[in-house]
Amino acid sequence: MKILVIVAHPNLQQSRVNKHWVEALQEHSSQVTVHDLYTSYPEKRLEVQREQTLIAEHDRLVLQFPLQWYGTPSLLKQWLDEVFTTAWLFSPSGRTVAGKEFVLAISIGGAEDTYQAGGLIGYTISELTRPLQAFANQIGMRLLPHFKFHGAVKATDEQIRSSSTSYIRHILNPELDPQIARQRMLKEMQEKMNANSK
Repeated sequence: MKILVIVAHPNLQQSRVNKHWVEALQEHSSQVTVHDLYTSYPEKRLEVQREQTLIAEHDRLVLQFPLQWYGTPSLLKQWLDEVFTTAWLFSPSGRTVAGKEFVLAISIGGAEDTYQAGGLIGYTISELTRPLQAFANQIGMRLLPHFKFHGAVKATDEQIRSSSTSYIRHILNPELDPQIARQRMLKEMQEKMNANSK
């Protein structure tokens, strides 16, 4: 499985969490392609065909970004708008997008208990990312569980290191798709039942 991680952090070198995640990803370059949008496009002029080719060459697309005012950084929104054109999606090369896996990896400044009903923010991350979920569904991608890291603003170095390990494990997991995990579990149960009946 080939994984494309689109990193969208406006100040990656000053970031503690996202920078650490990117460094951890570099150790898995045989499986993971890391594509930093803000470094690749300092003038914010995207090479759309290059981006479409990158997506077509990978099986799982991960969008890694810090939550900013309850949404994505502006260049990531621009990337979605300009790369996923109707003309491309319905062309022979664009049809390969359908069926690819889609994962969000989000660093969140505030504590987890603020992102729930009754909390300071009042909305969950799942609610705030509905437009991205709708986008994935609309173009036929398989939406897999998000990776979220709350409390990034006050996180200790140890918490950030731990989050990097969890992040890598999450996005490399071939059974991240709940349907695949369920099929494996059912198969194991069936094998145990067969073994017990002998």
